[in-house]
Amino acid sequence: MATPSFIPNPGDHEDLDLSLHEHHEPVEVTGFLPCLTDHFHMQSESLIGPLMQSISHQHWKVRVAVIEATGSVIQFGSGKSVDDVLPHFAQRLFDDVPQVRQAVTCVVGGWLLDLRDRYSFFHKLIPLLLSNLEDDIPEIALAAASLWEKVGLQWQRENEDDLKDKLDFASPPPAHHPSPDNRPGLGCRELVFRNLSKILPAICHDVTDWVAGTRVKAAQLLAVLLLHAEDHVTQHLEVVLRTLHRACADDDRAVVRSVSCLFRSRKLWLRVVDFALCREDCRRCSLQLLEVLVTIEALWGATGLGDKVRETMDALATAQDINGRQDLYREHAGPLVEWLAASHHDWTVHSAELLQFVVVINHAGPALGEVLPHLVPVLRSCLQPARDPQMRLQLFSSLSRVLLSAKQTVDSQGHFHHYLDTVTKDILVPNLQWHAGKTAAAIRTAAVSCLWALISSEVLSDEQIRKVQETLMPQILTSLEEDSQMTRLISCQIINTFLKTSGGVADADKLIKVYPELLKRLDDVSHEVRLAATSALVTWLACVRSDDDVKSCYQSHIQFLYRELLVYLDDPDSTVQDAVLEVLKAGSVLFPELLARETEAVIHKHRSPALCQQLLQHLQAQPPAQ
Repeated sequence: MATPSFIPNPGDHEDLDLSLHEHHEPVEVTGFLPCLTDHFHMQSESLIGPLMQSISHQHWKVRVAVIEATGSVIQFGSGKSVDDVLPHFAQRLFDDVPQVRQAVTCVVGGWLLDLRDRYSFFHKLIPLLLSNLEDDIPEIALAAASLWEKVGLQWQRENEDDLKDKLDFASPPPAHHPSPDNRPGLGCRELVFRNLSKILPAICHDVTDWVAGTRVKAAQLLAVLLLHAEDHVTQHLEVVLRTLHRACADDDRAVVRSVSCLFRSRKLWLRVVDFALCREDCRRCSLQLLEVLVTIEALWGATGLGDKVRETMDALATAQDINGRQDLYREHAGPLVEWLAASHHDWTVHSAELLQFVVVINHAGPALGEVLPHLVPVLRSCLQPARDPQMRLQLFSSLSRVLLSAKQTVDSQGHFHHYLDTVTKDILVPNLQWHAGKTAAAIRTAAVSCLWALISSEVLSDEQIRKVQETLMPQILTSLEEDSQMTRLISCQIINTFLKTSGGVADADKLIKVYPELLKRLDDVSHEVRLAATSALVTWLACVRSDDDVKSCYQSHIQFLYRELLVYLDDPDSTVQDAVLEVLKAGSVLFPELLARETEAVIHKHRSPALCQQLLQHLQAQPPAQ
């Protein structure tokens, strides 16, 4: 018969409709005495059904009496009824009344000590008793601990010959044991070790239960079992790691705290994941180990565990003859991203999978370039305007970091340009659209930062940057009006780069639309933005072709630009004056006579004519136009 799940759902067997509406008086159920004749053994099974119907009675004293009576019926009756009783007893572990939980503890402990067929039921009874070691009521936890110690000592005496070597040559507590002074006795440890393979499947099932209380109990029990099993857990490492991962990723913090004892010693469960393990074991469960380590860093990153996790990853890599954690990520990046991407449609900023995904993006390095077919679709889906804004901010932040070092991350294989259209049209364009609100503005800033990281990463050719410019220049010109100083500054820098790479292929109509927006930034409240705008204007002027046919369509615009710049040549800020002078000098090659006339027309209006005179001297020194 398959091992049943250790803890059923708390509400499965409650007869609430009957117990809450019928007014039953508490009744006293008399315990059965050991002197009963053999006739009782023949009839005991018939009593189990009625008792189990009353175990959820509305009066707690009745529930306690039923539990105690059931203990006697099983003890002096047929062991065949244990399986029928255990789900109901497990349910009483969630009882709100401490006396009921205490009764379960005492009865189960008594069975483990005195039941005739107890060896057959150890794997079913041990979880019930050990679960109460973490009870909120100290008296219950102490009673469970006392009974468990007696069970271990009794089993140790009964199997003394089998344990002779371990008794004569007692091993010290393992290194990094969370509580070496309270290490369970040998009998208790052996009982857990010998039954662990039968208990773990039920624990794995209950860790994913839909009821939070069940998950908490299962996680608490898992921690207790691992502290008992010690080195013997290695043969169950794959299932243990998978279960720990699920517990660590649970939305309920109580579940996460329940396994936190495994991380107390050196802030990492290096005793559980012990790479003194044979190398073959590490290779066999390497992906699962990496999944757990990524989860730990994701959920406890803010508590300083990051360095210790990375040390452990390096140790795992060494155990497999792999050159560090970067190569470890490279070996498993595909399955790792696929595993996380399975649920990406449901992610929010609070999703554990999102946090794990961010860890992979931030630390996988060159491996990201090998998983672009899985990585980019997830980013595209999660960065749509309809998704959680806070999640989008977090992903944009990580994406900006990897794009800044794109050659060592997403473009490590030289294939990132294949996804350029997706990144620009499907990710950046929607997030640069204007929407009201501070969060929307922050997302636009994040998107602009991503674009700047992309075009300054040196992974795109001039032709590819021109392609990006064709798609995004309208949005970037609009972003020059953003309230965020950072957005305006980065936008000026992006436009400057766009203009530098456009060369002699700039479309005149599109180019003419750029300079008025840059001129506006000369009135910006930010000194940095004003200087960035002047730098971009220098580049803009260099894009205007010098041949007469092309210049003729720009003349009126250049004249307007000259007049506006001459105003800022008298700016109160001397650094802005100097920057504007450089812009005028750069633009003087286009229409020098026109600029000279415009300068002479305003020189008398300036507070100081010095810069106008410098400009005129510069124009006079220019060689005559051919």
